[in-house]
Formats: sequence, structure tokens, C-alpha cells
Amino acid sequence: MPHYVSLIKWTEQGLRTVRESPKRAEAAMALAQKMGGRMQLWYTFGEYDAVAISEAPSDEVALQIALQLGAQGNVRTTTLKAWSIEEATKVIAKLQ
Repeated sequence: MPHYVSLIKWTEQGLRTVRESPKRAEAAMALAQKMGGRMQLWYTFGEYDAVAISEAPSDEVALQIALQLGAQGNVRTTTLKAWSIEEATKVIAKLQ
């Protein structure tokens, strides 16, 4: 299953309602699970407010999850597709 790393920043709305963020985090993880994936979230400090490591059945499902979360107006994300070392090794082995 494809993996994704999402760098998350709160919007002004998300920061105003930060006390509700643990409930929103639980809802985000439940949404990923409902759509056939899995999500782990960590709160961070620095340039980003949180980081998510996710799995989704496809890029389309990952995009749908990101759009649904973004549409709520509490966060903005930058998402990176990730490969495990094993997956990347297979790709690298094919280089000529």
C-alpha cells in the first residue's frame, strides 16, 4: 500500500479552536481507516504543527482524504509520497 508523509500547518481557524484538535486528529485517523488506509499523527513544533504518516490504497484515496481534511478549514497540508527502503531498492536496482 502506498505511503505518504504530510506536513501540517494550522490555519487561523484551526489555531483558534486548537483545544478541539485532538478530536479532529481522531476523526482524521478514523477517516483514513474508513477509506481503507491508516494514519498516524504527531504534534510537532517548529515550522509545522503536526506530521502524519499514512497509508492509502491509492494516490486518489490519499488525495480525497487530504481534500476532505483541508475543506474543513483547520489545516493546510503538504503531502509527500514515500517509498520504504525495500520499495526504493527495487526501483534503484532497475537503473541502467
